[in-house]
Amino acid sequence: MNPSHRVEQRIIACRRKSMSQSEIIFSVQESPEGGYEARALGYSIFTQADSLVELKTMLRDAVACHFTDGDKPKVIRLHMVKDEVIPA
Repeated sequence: MNPSHRVEQRIIACRRKSMSQSEIIFSVQESPEGGYEARALGYSIFTQADSLVELKTMLRDAVACHFTDGDKPKVIRLHMVKDEVIPA
């Protein structure tokens, strides 16, 4: 299991204990092809966009499509993940 996946699993576990249905968390990473990718933690929602502004619009649309009005979270939380390699 790669380290970022382990971190995501811990975030899911911690958030589920304290999270009400009023928020959904997305892990956001820069895409190797350019732009950004976002994956919901604990839900089957994935989207991508060329800019962060466009990504936020795409996320709102994806969440609105995935949930019914009564179940839709009120807040979308973005967890920005950045991998950086430095010389030892």
